[in-house]
Order: sequence, then structure tokens, then C-alpha cells
Amino acid sequence: MEAAITILALLFVAFIALGVYATVKAVGAAKRGVDRTITQARRTVEDTTLRAKSFGQTGVAGELAQLRLALRTSMRATQDALYAGVAEDSSLAESVGLFHRLSAHGLELDDELKRLEREPDRATVAALLPQLKERTQRITHSADSLRWAARDRARQFADDDLDALNAQIDIEAGALRHWTVEEQRPQQASGAASQGPGAGAGRAHDAGVDWPEPTAGAGNSSTADESWGGPAREEAPQAITAPDPHLRTRYPWQKAARPETTN
Repeated sequence: MEAAITILALLFVAFIALGVYATVKAVGAAKRGVDRTITQARRTVEDTTLRAKSFGQTGVAGELAQLRLALRTSMRATQDALYAGVAEDSSLAESVGLFHRLSAHGLELDDELKRLEREPDRATVAALLPQLKERTQRITHSADSLRWAARDRARQFADDDLDALNAQIDIEAGALRHWTVEEQRPQQASGAASQGPGAGAGRAHDAGVDWPEPTAGAGNSSTADESWGGPAREEAPQAITAPDPHLRTRYPWQKAARPETTN
């Protein structure tokens, strides 16, 4: 009885611990979702504000807004491209590490540009603009290089996979149309047979070979047949004994030879 109570108590404690763990995980996931939503909303508002400043303001404030907008757009596009590609291509991990190092310089520059937007001394800020533009161009150029290299790599992999798939499909299509190969074989065989002996005789005649002329008589019939490319006929065996004259068949149109008369 005491063992059963102990087991039930342990199960109750385990269920409570599992419920607490699930609750903590759910709260953490919800908090992360809320933070992500707030971050995206803040980012959208800030980007919209920068666009409005870059188009609506002139002078130093407008140029600073354009620099920040170009920097943030390039870095965000590169981040999305690399993070999407590293899930399928592990070789992009080194590129992601380089982007993290580049992001540190980009965030530092973005913070500096943001502070200069609130700087009241516009002359000093205008003197710093050439240097800030150069730094922005260097960072965005590096980010763009990483992004386009990752996209070109993904496109090349897609082209290679498509080529291999097309080759496999061609092989499979040929295997499915196996009857076409079987139909071509009899046609090739009939064409070779039609070009057999007759074609050989024609080629021999064209090459200047003189065939013997057939001679008169039944015994030369095989030679005549061979000269036209036909099969040679075998000669009938001759009888050993002489034919009986009484067995000869006479026809009414055959006349007997007249005996010669003597004067």
C-alpha cells in the first residue's frame, strides 16, 4: 500500500514538473514572438521615417537619412539571403561568420549616423559626410558581394541539378519508348537484305568487273542466274542408262524425218 502511494506521489510530482516546464517554454516562445513583432514594427517605422527624411529633407539631414537607409537595406537583404542559404548549403557558414563581423562595423556606423542626425553643429557633420559616405559604400559593397555570391552559388546548384534531372528524364523517356527501338531493328535488317546480293553485283559492275556472258544450252542456266544476282540453280543429274526410244512422247506437230531416196 505504501509503495502504491509513493508511486502515485511521484507521478503527481512528475506531472506538475512537466506542466511547469511546458508553461515556461510556452511563455518564452510567446515572449520571443512578441519581441520579434515589436522589433519588426520598430524597424518598419524607422525605415519609413528614414525614407520620409531622405525624400522630404534636404541638406545634411537628408544625406544622413539616405546613408542609413542604404546601409540598413543592404545589410538586411544580405542577412536574409545568407540565413536562407545556409540551411541548405553548409558551406555558407563561413560567409555567415564574415557577415557577423561585417555587421559589427555596420551597426557601429548606423549608430554613429543616428547620433549625427541629432547633432546641432551641421557644419561639423557636413565636414564628416565624405568620410561617412566612403565607410557606408565599403560596408554595403562587401555586403552586396556576399549576397550575390550566395545567390550565384544557389543558382549554379539549381542549374546543375536541372541538367542532371533532364538527363535522367531523357533516359527514362527512351526506356518507356522501347518499342521504337524494336521497330527500327527490323527496318534496318530489311534494308540490309535489300542491299545484299543485288547491291553487291551492282557495285561490282560499277567497279569495272566484267561478268561472263551466258552461253547457250541448259547447262549454263546457273551462270545466267548468277549474272543477275539470282540464286544458282542446281543441274539435274543425268540418267546412267540411255533413254528408251519407245517411251518418247510424240506430238502431232512433230514430223518424222523423210528418208533420203536414191536415184
